[in-house]
Amino acid sequence: MNFRRPGLIMAAAAVAASGCSVHIDTGDQGPSAGGVKPDAAAVTAARRDLRTLAVAPEGAGRGYAREKFGQRWRDIDRNGCDQRNDVLARDLQQVRRRDGCVVVSGTLQDPYTGKTISFRKSDAAEVQIDHIYPLALAWRMGAYRWSAQRREQFANDHDNLLAVWGVPNGQKGDSGPGEWQPQKAYQCTYGVKYIAVARKYGLPVTRADRDALEDFLNRC
Repeated sequence: MNFRRPGLIMAAAAVAASGCSVHIDTGDQGPSAGGVKPDAAAVTAARRDLRTLAVAPEGAGRGYAREKFGQRWRDIDRNGCDQRNDVLARDLQQVRRRDGCVVVSGTLQDPYTGKTISFRKSDAAEVQIDHIYPLALAWRMGAYRWSAQRREQFANDHDNLLAVWGVPNGQKGDSGPGEWQPQKAYQCTYGVKYIAVARKYGLPVTRADRDALEDFLNRC
């Protein structure tokens, strides 16, 4: 499914440091979310792992609720910062934080569209945290059988979280790769990440999603 790319008025990131400590991270924050493809070894592993994933039809999804996946952005790695702020700090550049945790501004190279997005906490919905393997889809593919603890772990796992522009994230919804695709330049990376999460949690994929993931890996 192709998505539209409506224009975006870029806003300069500004923070009022009223009584709170704010610092800017300018050092190594890892590659920008949209830019670096996986290395050959990661792609080879993804191809192998994709062959091992079970293929199954989607379930009906009865009983799904976001609350079934536990506390939102729980600090499961116990570093003192919630998962949303961890992911923003990982995926944004020129990050400014308050009190060591709360990301108040930064710049996102959106992996799904390639757009550059200025993030400000005052307009936090502009940059959202996406579940690469969507929660509702995971529920339909078998997560309804998991323990509450395992579902909460899945929902807050850094490997399954990605900072993205809110527009394509809304368009993606709970779709798998057979129904929704990011920009072509990111499809290799997206496929590798999606497969890794599915394998880690023993989640099957639909036939359409498997075919799409094969196509993604062919772009590597």
